[in-house]
Amino acid sequence: MSLQAIPSVHPGETMFLPRRHPLPCILDYSHVKPRNHLEELFLSSPLAQQLSFLRGGLLSNLYLQAPAPICPVPLLQWLFQLLTWPPETSSRAFGLLWDLSMDRLFCQSDGDMRMWCPSLREIVEVFHSLGAHSPALYPLGPSQHSERMFKRESSLSQGEQQDTPQENALDISLSYIYKFLTLCALVQPGTTTDENLLDLIELLCRAGLDVQLRLLPQTDLQQLLLLLLENIQEWPGKLRQLCCALSLVSNHHHNLLALVQFFLDVTSRSRQLRSQLSLVVIARLLDQQETLSLWQEKARLVELSRLLSLMRPSSLGPYLDSETLPPCQKQQPKASAELDHKVCYLCHSLLTLAGVVVSCQDITPDQWGELQLLCLQLDCHISTHIRESPQAMHRTKLKDLAAQTYIRWQELLSHCQPQAQYCRPWEDI
Repeated sequence: MSLQAIPSVHPGETMFLPRRHPLPCILDYSHVKPRNHLEELFLSSPLAQQLSFLRGGLLSNLYLQAPAPICPVPLLQWLFQLLTWPPETSSRAFGLLWDLSMDRLFCQSDGDMRMWCPSLREIVEVFHSLGAHSPALYPLGPSQHSERMFKRESSLSQGEQQDTPQENALDISLSYIYKFLTLCALVQPGTTTDENLLDLIELLCRAGLDVQLRLLPQTDLQQLLLLLLENIQEWPGKLRQLCCALSLVSNHHHNLLALVQFFLDVTSRSRQLRSQLSLVVIARLLDQQETLSLWQEKARLVELSRLLSLMRPSSLGPYLDSETLPPCQKQQPKASAELDHKVCYLCHSLLTLAGVVVSCQDITPDQWGELQLLCLQLDCHISTHIRESPQAMHRTKLKDLAAQTYIRWQELLSHCQPQAQYCRPWEDI
């Protein structure tokens, strides 16, 4: 890492390990009764021939051309698993899965919108097929699917290798998965419990932080997260639980900032989450999570003001992870410069999160004094303590952020200033 700049991109987490070959996807047709000879031939064929059916368009002819048999659920599950395969297969699987789902919706005459949607366990399995290795990716616990995964991994296919670059193939597969889950969230918003929704949101956020994806847009993920938030029935009752879980997704401050930015500032719930989560992350990074009463919306600016006083760069050294601290025994000047860079880097993330807390608040005139105090705290504890230097461009970037934040907060002050009480002696005459 260069000591001359603060990184503009988060470091990411290693969530997906590369796979040279995709895991085999076995179509379980034991409970499926074939409706015609072509369907019987497809179901009884080996995997390689079933994939030929898919790529050749025969499955589309079989299940989308009238009169066509109803597509069995095991086939939909199989297509969902194939979304983890290389693009030449996953693109065909996604197209057919989407068309079958839409055909099912349009053919329903009773107005009851129903379609097959994967369970949380099935979603976890496809993430595992993509190479997810962290135990934290499994809200259900690894024991519930480890046996099935072991059987699939013990018979790795050698027939289809990953010719596409790993990060591109991963991004394409995740995009297909996110698009289909978005359709499910739109069509059947009330079928998933709140607990499963919270687990799914955490799972998706962990996956989105993968180091291979950090330079790629996350539009599909952001759209899906917006819908999942809207589908939580007990809101804002689940906000605290969700914020606490998400604040532990990573130990790196920049990764946590990137996680906050997964949630777009476009709906009331996402604004609530962005503001609350940012405050919880700041408190965690400053080791203040146990002393905060931050769950009241009107108290957020007051708590942020107190936390802002702890963000002074000269005071942030103890909050750095011991593993990231440079060995002070070696080359003291170099170690001091590295520590200064890490401190400014942390302060930059904290200040950006503070800006999110304020920007997502609907500032009212009675909060004018609280916002004014924030401006004073920013100037007193951060701006005036940054000494710029040609050899330390990270300080300049931090000071620029502090200046921009101060200007934005001053603009908010001008818009929410309480109306002045003027003396009008003629009204008493």
